[in-house]
Amino acid sequence: MAYSNPSVFLYGPGQAKIQDRPEPKITDATDAIIRIKFVGVCGSDVHFWNHGGVNGKFVSESNPLVMGHEASGTVHAVGSAVTHLRPGDNVAIEPGQPCRSCDRCKEGLYNLCPHMKFAACPPDTPGCLTKYFKIPADFCYKLPPGVSLQEGVLAEPLAVAAHAVRMIGVKPGQSLVIFGAGTIGLVCGAVARLFGAKKVVAVDLLDHKLEFARNLNRSNTFKPDLSASPEKNAARLIEENGLGLGADAVIEATGAESSIITAVHVLRPGGSCVQTGLGKPVINFPILAMSEKELHMHGAFRYNEGDFKVAMDVLEAGTLPLKSLISNIFDFEHTTDAWEATKQGRGIKNMIRGYGYRDPARISHL
Repeated sequence: MAYSNPSVFLYGPGQAKIQDRPEPKITDATDAIIRIKFVGVCGSDVHFWNHGGVNGKFVSESNPLVMGHEASGTVHAVGSAVTHLRPGDNVAIEPGQPCRSCDRCKEGLYNLCPHMKFAACPPDTPGCLTKYFKIPADFCYKLPPGVSLQEGVLAEPLAVAAHAVRMIGVKPGQSLVIFGAGTIGLVCGAVARLFGAKKVVAVDLLDHKLEFARNLNRSNTFKPDLSASPEKNAARLIEENGLGLGADAVIEATGAESSIITAVHVLRPGGSCVQTGLGKPVINFPILAMSEKELHMHGAFRYNEGDFKVAMDVLEAGTLPLKSLISNIFDFEHTTDAWEATKQGRGIKNMIRGYGYRDPARISHL
């Protein structure tokens, strides 16, 4: 069957189909249409694949949605007012469109815009698992020479990491503990090193992920004892890593209740924690310890002003082996296999090729 704009629609948990949708057209002078070349698989994609949505926003058989939000591609067409891009340019995509007019947007906190249109967000904002994707041109970032389209996909998780690291104000010489050594945890460690963190401790239950963190970020590593209390795990982590009264900062990238509690206990008095991992909507939380230690606890939601610039600077610098994060690349027709592989913990960052794209540097299946 010949498709004009083939797209991967999610209809509900475990239900996805490739279907055609209208090819986007330039309707605004600042539009850009991107021919998608690679899409990354995120933990939220797996959550949608398992549950059909998150936080009250769900797809359905009557209202399916195109998935995918980590993407890179080649400029296909631009509006008449666009001067920084031209057809053929390789770009990374920041996959949201704020209103630009509300108080939050005016403050630079556009990630909190109540009118945000974010890719693959129900009920009606389609994602990047499509042949052609339209986005305001200023939310496209031209890839520097030497940065591949595969690496361009990593701009989005790097922006998440930049947002987290900047949120807690990581400074040269400080110690940082990162709970979770998945993609976000790993790139948080990489960005924190560039911001001057002296000691980074990666925490995870899987040995291969801890080994990866050691190689990528020169991280210390810690494997919790599931039979021990969060307080005991925190005390052992502090002692084994020479953190004195505790870590200066924590990035919690798992969303697991036990990790969040351990994070509170691992921080020094006056320390800072940012929550990037998503888990249960409501958890038990050691609020007394937080108050007595006068901790600074921060939420984190995607990225905002300046975060993608940091991400692009990291890619351009080329000082980190970020391409080593890419574990496997699946063809567009095997998108659900990519989601399943990530669900099963196979690989660090799995990716999906754009429809009909056959890149010259193929990475074989796991």
